[in-house]
Amino acid sequence: MFERIKNLLKGVWNRMFPVTTIETALGCKVALSSAMVGKIDYWNAMLTGKAEWCDNFVTSLRVESGICREFADVVLNEMEASVSDESLDKIFKNSIKDLNEELQTGLALGSFVIKPIGPDKVECITADRIIPIEFGADKNPRDIAFIQVKKMADTRWYFRIERHTLTQAGLLIGNRAFASSDRGTLGREADLSDVEEWKDLPPSILYPGMTQMDFGYFRTPLDNKVDYSACGVSIYESAIELIKKADRQSAGLEWEFESGERAIHVDESAIKHDRTKNGTLPQLNKRLYRGLNLDNGNNGELFKEYSPEFRDEPIIRGLERYLRQIEFNVGLAYGDLSDVNHQEKTAAEVLTSKARKYNRVSAIQKNLKDCLSDLVDALAFYNARYTTGYEFSCTFNDSILTDEEAERAQDRQDVNIGAMTLLEYRMKWYNEEEAVAKTKIVAEDRPALE
Repeated sequence: MFERIKNLLKGVWNRMFPVTTIETALGCKVALSSAMVGKIDYWNAMLTGKAEWCDNFVTSLRVESGICREFADVVLNEMEASVSDESLDKIFKNSIKDLNEELQTGLALGSFVIKPIGPDKVECITADRIIPIEFGADKNPRDIAFIQVKKMADTRWYFRIERHTLTQAGLLIGNRAFASSDRGTLGREADLSDVEEWKDLPPSILYPGMTQMDFGYFRTPLDNKVDYSACGVSIYESAIELIKKADRQSAGLEWEFESGERAIHVDESAIKHDRTKNGTLPQLNKRLYRGLNLDNGNNGELFKEYSPEFRDEPIIRGLERYLRQIEFNVGLAYGDLSDVNHQEKTAAEVLTSKARKYNRVSAIQKNLKDCLSDLVDALAFYNARYTTGYEFSCTFNDSILTDEEAERAQDRQDVNIGAMTLLEYRMKWYNEEEAVAKTKIVAEDRPALE
């Protein structure tokens, strides 16, 4: 029976070990800079709603999750992937059953790996547990390491470094264990047999003739401006400052509602005092009445209403503007995050934004297809098929643009048969007011819409 394995210890190594420690353990330089380690941790904090600007006043809108979820949903919504070999196809289908979740995290952190563990088991490894050592010209890793951690006791930690290297002789896979009394220290080298589930792993094994990695690797289709390496970057990296502004704008909106709540200031003389000197207003709403010394003299008012005017509309407009800017920066269409009805857009502007999204989605799909193709090869390899005797098929439908174009074509046809007026057509697709649209319509001898 197919078993899906997920390593839940995400982000362990980069919070514990600096790059120099990893390089010392591996005995070589790695293609991962300290700047990238910091960024991956930063993106992860944003994804979990714990960005540095989030505090008691500012809470995350979780825009980051919305971005990744929207892209993953659209990318996978109409994906059809299969393997011509029936048994291999069954294993593959089970391998990608959680692909949407994995893709969301991969988009957030820049990359992920789907790696077989034997013939019918796989694990997803996100960027915070990947140590790229060397990339090829195609930006795929040719030398890479993964770290697994095991807590054996309160003061006993074991770490396993699993390294995959493409050499002239074939694919070389190595395993090394380390033991430490401190979670934050790699410690001394230990025997693999010290951990029960590692005891059968070979310290080193070579697969002669293997010319590709035994896993699928995905990276976001974005230029790395962090350290200019081939490491993947977050899908929302270019929108970080805008996301920060949106979160703060939302906090301002919350404060506007809280500070503007209707209240009645009550003079202390109108409040009964119990024996403990605590002022009480029986049967009255605690949030509505506030005891104050109004100091209006004996004839002053005992009650004063506090009901300020809400300024929510300009704050909401500002928030919507930030959300639209985020959509533009990350490659989403208008309305994916923002309120599509908050600011009017012409049909041409909407179509342009959809084309922008289509381009970004297509690029993600291309990289994902390559990842899945390599995964199938890896599954075949661990099922003694190597990489021949089957065919992999993966297609994506272009519903982002076709839905819009089909709707417009249908509206043109409706105008030609009289089911829709040209006035309605212009108001819908050119975003014109009725009076403006009327001036641009020639009532007689107008050509049919093609």
